[in-house]
Amino acid sequence: MTDDTNTNPDTNATTAPSNTTVTPDDISRYSLAFESDRANRVAANAAVSNGVLAAATSYRGVRDLPRDFNVQLKQGSITNQRRSGRCWMFASLNTLRYEVMHRWNLDDFEFSENYLFFWDKIEKANVYLENVLATLDEPTDSRTFEVINEGPVDDGGWWQMFVNLADKYGLVPKSAYPESANSMDSDAFVQYLNTVLRGFAARLREAHAQGADMARLRQMKDDDMAVVYRMTAIALGEPPTHFEFTARTKGDADDGEAAEDVEKNGGEKKADDSADAGADAASADDSAAPAPKDGTENYDGTDRSGIIHEESITPLEFMHKYVPVSPDDFVTLCNAPMDRTPFGKRYAIKWSTNVAGTEQMTFVNVPMDTLRDAAVRQLEAGHPLWFACDCMQFALRGKGIFDPATVRVDELFGIELPYEKGEAIEYGDAPSNHAMTLTGVNLDADGRPNRWKVENSWGKTAGEDGYFVASNDWFDRYVTELVVRTDLLDDATRAILGTPVVEVEPWEPLTRPCE
Repeated sequence: MTDDTNTNPDTNATTAPSNTTVTPDDISRYSLAFESDRANRVAANAAVSNGVLAAATSYRGVRDLPRDFNVQLKQGSITNQRRSGRCWMFASLNTLRYEVMHRWNLDDFEFSENYLFFWDKIEKANVYLENVLATLDEPTDSRTFEVINEGPVDDGGWWQMFVNLADKYGLVPKSAYPESANSMDSDAFVQYLNTVLRGFAARLREAHAQGADMARLRQMKDDDMAVVYRMTAIALGEPPTHFEFTARTKGDADDGEAAEDVEKNGGEKKADDSADAGADAASADDSAAPAPKDGTENYDGTDRSGIIHEESITPLEFMHKYVPVSPDDFVTLCNAPMDRTPFGKRYAIKWSTNVAGTEQMTFVNVPMDTLRDAAVRQLEAGHPLWFACDCMQFALRGKGIFDPATVRVDELFGIELPYEKGEAIEYGDAPSNHAMTLTGVNLDADGRPNRWKVENSWGKTAGEDGYFVASNDWFDRYVTELVVRTDLLDDATRAILGTPVVEVEPWEPLTRPCE
């Protein structure tokens, strides 16, 4: 810009330039500076021809981030959320399916994501209409109503939303309720369901303004929900109330290998405690350990040929019988290092639940050391972790890499990236937007993590057969939430669980639903 800066000789203060437009002279100076630097011309050639990320990729960074991990879990086949925002569901179910596979000695297993997707639409629609009824006198341009009305049944969510759905509706295997065209590509269905719901909201508010009592408004809402159910059933198909389930366990020759599912320290294997824990739970729960029928079944419900078979079982019965951990036995930790959210407290986000009558999205804000140590502790104990992050930062989807030392946009553009983590969250530059599953970590000679194995839900063509590697630097900067088993928390963090929650507004820059 033109140099119209003025300095007051009395105060020695500098005032802003009077000319606020970009002038032709400014452009000439910018261009001259650009063209005079050989590095700029080389960078432009690379970026224009190949794109920013490819041009910024450091071969040294790729070389220095191997895909070997001295603690890693054996997971099932990679999953694929396709063109939907269900990552939080996939990551949640991938976390639990690991426990199912290793409790029941299965080669592979996948839950039905479509089943929870159906109930998530029903419950989010119900919560939206309930929120409309709770804010009938709120102006439509108020910040609260804008948050409520932003995306009534959008796909995104958190671990706690998964827990709400599983507790109410149970879980089913994928064979009982496969994917549909609209679960794999959800945009059109969600668009029109949102449109219908906003129309319902307008009618409810209009009836209230005309003097309708709450009984009348609730009758209108009940009629609205019947329409929501019809639309969802047409788009996704009605979910099963009972289903048949058959699975074959691995043979005796594989039993030892199945129990040793945590590889540690260069090939040495650490036995997983989850199998014993599951067996203990099964022996303590009659529903999980049916009495033998005519002497052909073992204590765990399988027959002697290694077949698990259920003629007719409900989703809740299935979850309680075959999932060896409860979704409620986890807590969400968050690392949001901002002045407005001191560490060592529980926070709850207003208007954030997806099931009426359940608590809002709640998390414990802890320092990064605490978050990182919890992740290592849980992986070493033989259990994967759900986590949320900003997956757009320093990410190479094709290569399966999350790493600032590999994606050198700073070198490509000749810039310094300005943000510390708290500042990036505060200014909306690095919100959580994607959930995945941690299934491994590499520890250095001092026991500190230097890279992480990440199971994604973008199919086998993303990353290396669906898996990504994240440097610890990236983990510290961009992982914002981690779901940890309560029994594996450190004592100081566990003590925070009994403290009152601090409510925060839904627009505060703490966390965002993951898609």
